[in-house]
Amino acid sequence: MPIDPVKALAAEPRTREITWDHKDVQLYHLGIGAGANPDKHSPATDADELRYTLESRLHVLPSFATVAGAGAPGVISGLSMPGVEVELARVLHGGQTLVVHRPVPVEGRATATSRIAAVYDKGKAAILVLRTEVSDAHGPLWTNDAQIFVRGEGGFGGDRGPAAATDRPTGEPDKVIERPTREDQALLYRLSGDWNPLHADPEFAKLAGFERPILHGLCTYGITLKAVVDTLLDGDVARVRAYSTRFAGIVLPGETLRIRVWRREGSLRVTVGAVERDDAPVLADTIVEHS
Repeated sequence: MPIDPVKALAAEPRTREITWDHKDVQLYHLGIGAGANPDKHSPATDADELRYTLESRLHVLPSFATVAGAGAPGVISGLSMPGVEVELARVLHGGQTLVVHRPVPVEGRATATSRIAAVYDKGKAAILVLRTEVSDAHGPLWTNDAQIFVRGEGGFGGDRGPAAATDRPTGEPDKVIERPTREDQALLYRLSGDWNPLHADPEFAKLAGFERPILHGLCTYGITLKAVVDTLLDGDVARVRAYSTRFAGIVLPGETLRIRVWRREGSLRVTVGAVERDDAPVLADTIVEHS
C-alpha cells in the first residue's frame, strides 16, 4: 500500500532549522498581490501597501508562515514522510489551518518540527494531515496543519475523520471584496518555495487532470487573508489568531476572486468564488479568528 497509516503515524517527527528575512517577506507579499494600486488613475503605490512592501514599514501577514524558510510546503514535504509513497500528480491540497501564537517577526531563525498527525480514509481517497510546529528562542510561533488529499488511496478501513463542512453563513454578507489575480501570479508566487510543476508546466497540469496550470491554493489563501485584514481588521496583522480553510475549487491565473465576509463574535466567516466562472467555489469553510 503506498500509504501505510501505522508507519506514518508512528514515525519520529522531522526537525529542521528555518530562517527568513525581510526579502522573503516582501517576495511573499508581492506573490499574493501586495503593491497593487486600487486607484488606477494614480501612478503612486497606495500608502497602505507600503506596510507589505517597504522594509522600513514592514509587517508580516500571518499566512507567510506557510512558506517561511522557503522549504517544501506541506503538500510536497508530506509526500516524503515515512509510510507515504504516492505520485505527486495524484495529490491535491485539501485544506489549511494556521494557528498564530504570536506575531511573525520580519526576520527570524526557528525550529520547525513536522509529523503526520492523522490519516483519514475517505473511501476513494485518503487525507493526510501534516502538522508543523514552529518555535524560536522565545517560544512557540505558529502551528500549521496541511490537509493532503490523495486520490485513489482510500478504502483501507481507517477513520473517516471529522466532517468537512462548518455552519454555512446565511444572509447577506457584511462585506464583498473583489481581488484580481495576474496571469503570471503562480510564476511569481512559486518563488517563495512551492515548486510544484502543477502551477507552471502545462504538460504536468494535463497529467494531473487540468487544462492548464492553476494557481496555488495557498496563494489564494494569502490573497484572501490580506483582503480581510485590510478591509475588516484595520490593516492590523497582529489581530489574526487563527485562519482555516478548505480548498473547494481551482483558480486559473488571471481570474478575479470574489470574497464574501460575515462578521461573528471574535471571528469572520468567509467564502471565495471565481467571478469569471459564475462564482465557482474556491475556498469554503473559511474562518479567520481575531482579537
